[in-house]
Amino acid sequence: MLHARRLSRRLLVYASVGASLPGILWGFLVYVMVVGGQGTAVALPWLPVSVVGIAVAFYVGFKNNSAYERFWEGRKIWGAVVNESRSWASAVLNYVRPGDDSEEAREIRRVLVYRHLAWINALRLQLRSESRFFDKPARATKRRLDRHDTHMRNDWDQEISPFLSPEEHAELSPMVNTATHLVHRQGEQLAALHARGELDIFKQLSLMKILRERYTLQGKAERIKKTPFPRQYAEYSRVFTWAYVLLMPFGLLDIFEGRVPEGLPHGPEVAGLLAYLAAAGVISWVFLTMDGIGTASEDPFERSFNDVPMNALCRVIERDLRQLLGETELPPPEAPIDGILY
Repeated sequence: MLHARRLSRRLLVYASVGASLPGILWGFLVYVMVVGGQGTAVALPWLPVSVVGIAVAFYVGFKNNSAYERFWEGRKIWGAVVNESRSWASAVLNYVRPGDDSEEAREIRRVLVYRHLAWINALRLQLRSESRFFDKPARATKRRLDRHDTHMRNDWDQEISPFLSPEEHAELSPMVNTATHLVHRQGEQLAALHARGELDIFKQLSLMKILRERYTLQGKAERIKKTPFPRQYAEYSRVFTWAYVLLMPFGLLDIFEGRVPEGLPHGPEVAGLLAYLAAAGVISWVFLTMDGIGTASEDPFERSFNDVPMNALCRVIERDLRQLLGETELPPPEAPIDGILY
């Protein structure tokens, strides 16, 4: 997630050039074709072109709203994970052998809290295990991912093993859905504590309710991850946007008629040509940028700089829960890298 209040000039310039250049180059090619045809016979009236532009803007706006809803739902899911994590740790510390400060009791509570920390990191890694950014990543995306590789925290063993015993880590890591089995293991331990008389039935039911909510949150996140943004909206938005960018210069010729030279540019006529190309570039920049913003928000659990910062949220949870356990040596908060919080 972009963390800075304002986008960097470098990013703005890079994105603006990439979105405006197609309109400028295509506009110049259209101008050359008009010059070759000795006039503006291929020019289109601007009115129908503008109507198409309005329709495309509405369609792209609908796509962007829908894509943002997916991102915001993903962020709300992880916000609920943060809240449930604090509730779980507080309940474990107050329900499991309350008042018993023995080493055995503290270890039981620590295992229950640490297994939860394993769950949040397992869920994060599972949501990122299949990424569209690694199928055919754009050159800029690939460079960013390579440059930030050490900050991605994607090593399964390194991220999960600190919170589980070696035996439990070896048993659960090969599972198809490790996060699910970690929650199930929590339930098994609660049942064992109740059987030994260390947890009464009402407190067990209260803790099981939190585990049930954990499955609900995991299922919501998996639904977003495994259900792609409807391709008819995503693809036709892209097709319509590019069709308009290709059509638009022909309509601009109608507006700039008399200003765009019929021969090679010379003298004052150069200003008309530059104004025509500038208009083509600005319109292309606006429409391609709008479509790109929606595309960047389609999948909130990837490794894009627009996605839910799961690394940072997992670190917030870890620091809170370990401090509730009385630990003082805590990992530092996640810091933005090049203005991006992962």
